[in-house]
Amino acid sequence: MKYLYIDTSSSYLYSAISTDEKLICEIKKEFGHNLSEEALPAIVSMFEDNNITPKDITKIIVVNGPGSFTGIRIGITIAKVYAWSLKIPITTISSLEAMSLSVNDSKVHVPILDARRKYVFSAIYDSNNEQIMTPQHIKIADLQQKLKNITDYEFITNDDIEEISPCQKYDPDLFRIINFYKNKEPLNPHAVNPEYLKLTEAEENKN
Repeated sequence: MKYLYIDTSSSYLYSAISTDEKLICEIKKEFGHNLSEEALPAIVSMFEDNNITPKDITKIIVVNGPGSFTGIRIGITIAKVYAWSLKIPITTISSLEAMSLSVNDSKVHVPILDARRKYVFSAIYDSNNEQIMTPQHIKIADLQQKLKNITDYEFITNDDIEEISPCQKYDPDLFRIINFYKNKEPLNPHAVNPEYLKLTEAEENKN
């Protein structure tokens, strides 16, 4: 069995193909504003370089948010096209849960994504990756208040947020993420949608 993982929820492309036993290949590359143009060619090259075709994939795992509005749509579109056209099972994972899974220690994990204006996307997970706080769009001050009674925790982020320190750098453990989610119940590709956790800027301005 082969699994394809896609995460374009930030300025990075994180993608991998693995079996049950090993990671075959992976991409961890920052594309910045070129992500929309570079993500699909990079994934296609990953297939070609390893003599694998999309038809060989048993299941697709895609990050559906939170994060960059544009980035999330890129990854979901790629994943849904593969899943629908080739009839491959597909499931989703939160970017915050992927961040928590990538740190394997006994601390409480607090993944953080900068949402600007003193807000972040965050969640809180225990060392077994069970949710203590569900993923949400939250003021930094409110998050810090929720952490007041938790002593042994660590922030996980690649963003530079002045009020958040010290931080564990996010370096995704793609094999661990895939293994954790490979047996999750698949979805109809048309039911795979972004989980933004907040309104887009245009929607906020309209309101």
